[in-house]
Amino acid sequence: MLASTLSALLLATGIATERLETLPDMPTQPSLLLRHTPGDGPSVVYVHGATFPSGSSISYRIHGKSWADDLAARGFDVWGFDLAGYGGSGRPGAMREATGAPVGRSSEVVLQIARVVRHVLASRGGTKVAVLAHSWGTIPAGAFAAEHPELVQSLVLFGAVAQRDGKRAPTTVPSLQISEDDQWRSFQSGVPIGEASPIAAETFRQWALDYLATDANSASLTPPSVRVPSGPQADIDDAWSGRFPYDPSRVRCPTLLVRGVWDPVSTDRDVAWLVAQLRNVEGGARSVVLPRGAHRMHLESNRQVLFDAVGEFLTATLQPTTARNPSR
Repeated sequence: MLASTLSALLLATGIATERLETLPDMPTQPSLLLRHTPGDGPSVVYVHGATFPSGSSISYRIHGKSWADDLAARGFDVWGFDLAGYGGSGRPGAMREATGAPVGRSSEVVLQIARVVRHVLASRGGTKVAVLAHSWGTIPAGAFAAEHPELVQSLVLFGAVAQRDGKRAPTTVPSLQISEDDQWRSFQSGVPIGEASPIAAETFRQWALDYLATDANSASLTPPSVRVPSGPQADIDDAWSGRFPYDPSRVRCPTLLVRGVWDPVSTDRDVAWLVAQLRNVEGGARSVVLPRGAHRMHLESNRQVLFDAVGEFLTATLQPTTARNPSR
């Protein structure tokens, strides 16, 4: 009775109930945790970035609402998942080693995205989904769209990593440890001197506590840290050393590149490079720069501006069948 009453209340306020499920281990992949926020319209699959899982990202509720809630309120059927090595998904054994090749490169992650997308289509019907990705996650998401045009109706690259012509030392360990201080510095990166933090201190503190809880072993490390695959860092090293991991010219679906104006990971020059490379997108890739935002704008104080920009693009390219008021 209580559960049904809560579900009714969440629906009345435009907040859908999140459902969790797990895709089991496979010979070549650990188990994958999926987060499903149901909606009546087309499906959107989210690919998270390098250091925190879907529960700390698209599904993380600040003041009672997450990005997934906002998209569901617009009529979309929303799916996030934890990549192997993160959150509630299985950990590759190589992550426990002190040395070795980076774990979780984009080529591995494309296979995980494909598995999740096929599961979503089998569960929901239809032939295509929208793919929404953040930061490093835009690399495997873009590669997936390039390799599987038959499965992707539209693509959103938020805070996208692009090719740069510098030199980066290669990553030579299988995993990295990310602490609360590391995350705080990342939230502040790119914010002009004199501007307030893009995330309120109290919001960050709660987020950081929840983030550390995504790794059961975090408290055993000094400082307390979350162990994550190093493959994303290796992909970024390649991209910023002139070796981009996939060919964006193979992407053909409608594509939006969106970033906060203070984002140092996805600069004007980065976006210009990607727009030029996405030359076979019909009508050209669309680029939007949003005010008062840095690299983690989906968790920042001005996040609703991002939610609106992405929601409007997806509405135009996917035409959801029903919608509720996302501001309720």
